[in-house]
Amino acid sequence: MRPGSVVVDLAADSGGNVQGSRPGEDVQVGEVTVWGGRNVPSEMPSHASALYARNVANLLLHMTVDGAVRLDFADEIIAGCCVTHAGEVRHAPTRAALQTALEVGG
Repeated sequence: MRPGSVVVDLAADSGGNVQGSRPGEDVQVGEVTVWGGRNVPSEMPSHASALYARNVANLLLHMTVDGAVRLDFADEIIAGCCVTHAGEVRHAPTRAALQTALEVGG
């Protein structure tokens, strides 16, 4: 591996998949760092929640003008995430699926 590379061993806690890895430690093997994760699955939910919260906050900020929500359906982001508005199904794939369901069922 190239000098400065980092190898992530997600299984270090249970014996590891990378020679030399130790749970919870960074180990230098030559010029490569081996990171041995400790209980990695327990750390993931908080990161996923923070990422989701940041995405929702940024979407709301994107929709906000002078402190008020303004839905600009010409904006690709807003149009793409809006399913319905004012009684109309605006999301084309959802509209098509509903139409198909009505034709099949009705």
